Amino acid sequence: MTENQREALEQFVEIVAEEQPDAVVIAGDLYDRSVPPTDAVELLDEILFKINVELKTPIVAIAGNHDSAERLSFGSSWYRNSQFYLTGKLTNDFEPVRMNGANFYLVPYAEPGVVRQLLHDDSIHSHQDAMKALIGKIEEKMNPNEPNILVGHAFVLGGQTSDSERMLSVGGSGCVTADLFEPFSYTALGHLHSPEAIRHQTVKYSGSLLKYSFSEAKQNKSISIIDMDERGNFHHRSRSLKPTHDMREVEGYMNELLDPQFYEKQRVQDYLKITLLDEGEILDPINKLRQVYPNVLHLERKIELTDQKKIQSFNSIKSEKKTEIELFEQFYSDMTTSEFSEEKKSVMIDIIENALRGEVAR
Repeated sequence: MTENQREALEQFVEIVAEEQPDAVVIAGDLYDRSVPPTDAVELLDEILFKINVELKTPIVAIAGNHDSAERLSFGSSWYRNSQFYLTGKLTNDFEPVRMNGANFYLVPYAEPGVVRQLLHDDSIHSHQDAMKALIGKIEEKMNPNEPNILVGHAFVLGGQTSDSERMLSVGGSGCVTADLFEPFSYTALGHLHSPEAIRHQTVKYSGSLLKYSFSEAKQNKSISIIDMDERGNFHHRSRSLKPTHDMREVEGYMNELLDPQFYEKQRVQDYLKITLLDEGEILDPINKLRQVYPNVLHLERKIELTDQKKIQSFNSIKSEKKTEIELFEQFYSDMTTSEFSEEKKSVMIDIIENALRGEVAR
């Protein structure tokens, strides 16, 4: 999706040029993997150069759980000369980045074991323990009378997840509670892909610039813009991004979806998950649909989904005193959503009777 990312990032650069912010904050996951492809590296390099050098806008950024902290740390010492403050690897330097009277505390993603070793604190076993300890270190020198902003990468308990996010850990130990961030005027978080992942007065997720799974199809991707005064009071607003190819879910019957009166009103180039409502067999549906919707990524049948749910909940009723036809009728209704009509019943009675006669004959 590099070209889609380019379009979104170019919109972002336009917003930066219009808003002329004091800083751009990137709260982790600059890449989607620790060893990103060459085209992704080149694209990020190009965009950061436009923002930081051409637009002369400071950048504050940290590594996320998808990034390689060591790779991002390369060059960070001289980036600061152009006000590009990138913290890839967590260190025991808890001094803030100071800009225009505000203090930015950069806390890149780190496993609890890394924090435990860094702070020499054997009591740290979870992400909650680790974040609490790190914030405790920050508070030792923090001036509470100034605007203090934490830039972090974490999963806040109760946050709305999506299918395209990588779990930080299992069993709930990857969560942190929002109350940990109370010392800060504002907490800018990365990790969850929805800008509305949590509803909190001072703790916010930026969300991702693009939709990366159909679980994000209904999300409104946007840029968060924070206007903060000298006391740390702030106003939050957002600017939406409009992708050329959106990610959407479409539901309907095959004939309806292929009807020009329907699809001529659709954005047929979008990335689509299509759910068919038809019953019965359909010959080669995906290729027929792609003649009109070239970017169909997922196709499913609603009746199959409903039937599958019934199959999963089906329990054997063999022990009940029912006739063969009653047993089959119960089985049919549990396995499908179709009506067990009198015609179908008549056919099955003949089949069962023939089977029983065959059994007696043997």
